[in-house]
Amino acid sequence: MNIPAIELMTALRSGQSTSPRLTWYGPDAERVELSGRVLDNWVAKTSNLLQDELDAEPGTRLRLDLPAHWKSVILALGAWQLGMEVVLDAADADLLATAEPGPAAAEEAFDAVIAVALPALAMRWQGALSSGVVDYAAEVRSHGDVFMPHVEPEAVRRAVRGPGGAVHTHGELLDGFAAAHEDGLRLLVHAGDGLAAALAESLGAWKSDGSVVLVHPDVSVTERLLSDERVHGL
Repeated sequence: MNIPAIELMTALRSGQSTSPRLTWYGPDAERVELSGRVLDNWVAKTSNLLQDELDAEPGTRLRLDLPAHWKSVILALGAWQLGMEVVLDAADADLLATAEPGPAAAEEAFDAVIAVALPALAMRWQGALSSGVVDYAAEVRSHGDVFMPHVEPEAVRRAVRGPGGAVHTHGELLDGFAAAHEDGLRLLVHAGDGLAAALAESLGAWKSDGSVVLVHPDVSVTERLLSDERVHGL
């Protein structure tokens, strides 16, 4: 049985697949634009990395110790497509994805730590990583563009644990966790509102066949930006 995350990715790669679905504005004049097809490719590669390299399966818990960022969104979608639980607070988890994979992260009881380099053009982590830490930027590109789960995910399993401990199952992901939005909007999402809000807003926009402009707190949201991106949802 397909879970909502799988159905969402099918829709994003099928309908208007070359249209922008996720646009990121970051520091140092970063702008990353992902069409539905490219977004799906990144998510498939991430699901395959989690499944094939880290032995993740439905029910495996992934803590995202990350800011709202286009790579954080990709990791969440990749985990959900696999049937995993995304943990957005400090609760126990099996895997950790973090932009700060230092000694403190290594000391916690995770099966694996994923180092996520946030600069848009980073091809690998800059600097040394502890033994066993997975370099997301360096490893994800080698994985396949099509994802096939080894174990069928189940809608009754947990999909997300929010910052306040609120839990939603996979069956509730698009109808309980996702924000409600009008059809086809181009939605501005402020990264400064946090990762949980960014994920809920993005899921809601995509569910309604819309797209997302995710903006880092250091980037000024000018009239020029809104006009250039044709934003019509704030």
